[in-house]
Amino acid sequence: MGLLLKPLQETLCFSKFSRNDCWPKFQLNKPCWLIGECAYLLKRHNIKSSLRGNWEAVNHVESSLKHKDSDVFPDVQALRKFPKEELHAKVVLVRFDSTILLSKGADQNVQLASNAFFTIKYLLEAGAKVILVSEWSVKNNLKLFAAEPVADFLSSVLHHKVVPVRCISSEMLSNMESMEKADIFLLDNLSEFKEEVANCAKFSESLASGVDIFVNDSFSQSHKILASTVGVTRFCYASLAGFHFEHSLCQLKKATKNENKPYVAIIGGGKLLDKATALHFLASRCDGLVFVGMMSFQIMKALGLSVPLNLVEHGALKEALNIVQFAQGRNVQILYPKDFWCKNDRFPRQFEIFPAHGILDGWVPVDIGPVSLGEINSLLTKCKKIIWIGPVKFHKAGCTSGASKLAQMLDQLSRSNCDITVIGNMACEAMMKESSSNSVFNMVFNASVVWEYFKRRKLPGVMALDRAYPYDTSWKAAYSDPVQPLAVDIGCGNGLFLIGMAKRRKDWNFLGLEINEKLVKRCLDSVQQLGIRNGHFIATNATSTFRSIVSSYPGKLVLVSIQCPNPDFNKPEHRWRMLQRSLIEAVAELLVPNGKVFLQSDIESVSVRMREEFLKYGKGKLLVHEESGDETDQGWLKENPFGVMSDWEQHVIDREAPMYRLMLSKSATTDWSG
Repeated sequence: MGLLLKPLQETLCFSKFSRNDCWPKFQLNKPCWLIGECAYLLKRHNIKSSLRGNWEAVNHVESSLKHKDSDVFPDVQALRKFPKEELHAKVVLVRFDSTILLSKGADQNVQLASNAFFTIKYLLEAGAKVILVSEWSVKNNLKLFAAEPVADFLSSVLHHKVVPVRCISSEMLSNMESMEKADIFLLDNLSEFKEEVANCAKFSESLASGVDIFVNDSFSQSHKILASTVGVTRFCYASLAGFHFEHSLCQLKKATKNENKPYVAIIGGGKLLDKATALHFLASRCDGLVFVGMMSFQIMKALGLSVPLNLVEHGALKEALNIVQFAQGRNVQILYPKDFWCKNDRFPRQFEIFPAHGILDGWVPVDIGPVSLGEINSLLTKCKKIIWIGPVKFHKAGCTSGASKLAQMLDQLSRSNCDITVIGNMACEAMMKESSSNSVFNMVFNASVVWEYFKRRKLPGVMALDRAYPYDTSWKAAYSDPVQPLAVDIGCGNGLFLIGMAKRRKDWNFLGLEINEKLVKRCLDSVQQLGIRNGHFIATNATSTFRSIVSSYPGKLVLVSIQCPNPDFNKPEHRWRMLQRSLIEAVAELLVPNGKVFLQSDIESVSVRMREEFLKYGKGKLLVHEESGDETDQGWLKENPFGVMSDWEQHVIDREAPMYRLMLSKSATTDWSG
C-alpha cells in the first residue's frame, strides 16, 4: 500500500482540489485524509493503477461514488408533487407507520406525527377515498391490537370517521362503498398475515383490489420486502412517497452530507461484523467516530488495548482493524469509553465505576462512565454536525443515565446552530425526554433502515416507488430551441423511432418517456454521440408523471405516440397497466387543438382497447382522424404516416404480419366546458 500511496501524495501536493466536488471537503493541509479515502476505495473497487502523474483512478472512484449514491437513493415520485387534481375520486391505499401514529411517541414528536397525519388529511382534502393499512403489535399498545380500537383511536386524532374493514379480498371495495358515512377505511392488522412478510403476489393483489394509487408513508419498513410496501406497487398505476416518507428520506440523505464540519458520528449498539461496511462509510464522511456501545470493545481491541474476552465479538477483529486503519488514514478521531458503570450478578443493586482497561472479573459494563461522558462533551461542543445512531447499552439490565446525559448534551447543542440527527428508537426516545421547546433536531426511529443505507444497499421500499423525472428539468439544456413544438413517445423503448423522427423533423423537439432506466441511458448516449439537439429521454413512469413533465415544457405539445405496448400490461385484470384514465385525460388536455395521438400495435385487441379508452376518457376532445383512402375496412391506417418505424414495428413488417394503426386528432371546435 505504501508504494501505491507515495506517488498519489506527490500528485496531491501539486493538484488543485475544488471544495465543490462531490468528494468530502478535505483540507489541503491534510493530504493523508484523501490518501486514506483513495486507498480504501481503490481496494474496494479493484482499481489497478500506479496513479503516477495523473488523476484517472481518482476520477474513476469519484464517479463510482456518484453513481452509487444515485443507485441507493433514486428520485421517487412524491405525493407533494403529484398533481392534486388527479387524486379526486381516486381510491388511495396508504401504508402508514404504526410506530408514529399509534405510539405514545407520536404525541411528543409533533413534527413526525404532523407529517404522517398530513398525508391522510391531504388526500381527503383532494377528494380521494382513503384506505389505511399497517402492522401493529402489543409493543405499540396492547389495547389497540384489534382493528376496531385502532380505528377508534385514529378517528379521534384525525377527526374523521375511520371504519375497520374485516377482510382483505376482492370484495373489499364493494364493502366500503356500502358504508356511506365513512371517510377512511382501515384494513386488518398485517401482523396477522404471513403473506405480508412473504411478499405474496396474490396477497399484494388483494391489498390493491379496487385501488388506483398507492402512497407509502412507512419509511421505517423500507429495508424490508413486504407485500404492503413492494408487492402492492405492481397493481397500482401510481406509487408515491407520503409526506412522512419523503421527510425521512430527505433527513437520511442530509445526514450523510458533510458540508458542516467538524462532523462526528456517535455509534452505539453492537455486531460490528455485520456493520463493518456501514462503519467504513461513516469513516469516509465524518471527522470523528465516538463509540458508545458494545462495538467500542472491538475498536479498543483493534487499538491494542486490553479487553475481557467475553466482551470481544468473535471474528470481528479483522474488520475492526480495517476500520481503525482506514479512519486513521483519513485522520478521523476515534473516541471510545474510558470508564464504565459495571454490575455484578452477586450484588444486583450495586454499581461500580471501573476504568475501561481494569474491569474486574465478575463485573460487566452496563453504561458509560463520567470520564467518558466528559470527554464526549468536550469533543461535541466543537462540532457543527452530529449523528447519533444506536443505543448506549452494554447489558440487557443496563442503566440509561448515559443515554440521558448524552441526549442533554445534544439538546443543548441543538440550540446553538448544530445540525443533529438522531437515529434509532432508544436514541429518539432519550432525545424526546430531554428536549426543550427550543430544540431543533431530526429523528429517524428505525435504525435498521439507516444501517442498510450506510451499507450502500438499495432499500426495497424506496426502489419500489415510481421513479420521478428530474423535477427541475432544464429544457434549455435538453434542446437547442426549447420552444419548438414537442412530440412525446410514451414507452419509447430503445428510442429508434424517436431518434429517426428527430433526424427528419429538425423543427420539432422529441421526448421519449421510458420506465427502463438502462434503455434511457443508452438512448441519451446515442443522442449525444449523434449530436442530436432536438431529442431527449427521461426515465420515468409516464402513467403518473406525464402531466407534470409536459406541462412544464415552454412550447406546445403537438404529438403523442404509444406504440406496441406489451399486451401483458394491458389485460383488464392488471391494474398496473400503462394506459390509465389519468394519462389519457392528461394527453387530451395538454395537446394543442389539431394535435395528434398516434396509436399502434401488432395485436388487434390491444389497439382496439387503446382506441376505445382514448375515445372514452378523452371527453369528446379526441376524434378519429380519417385520411381518405388510407384506411382498411376496419378503420386501421394501412401505412405508418411518419415513414419512421420502431424496431418492433420493423420486426412485424419483416415477418409480413399486420400492424393496427390509428391516428386521433384533438378537435379545435368541440365545446369542452362540460
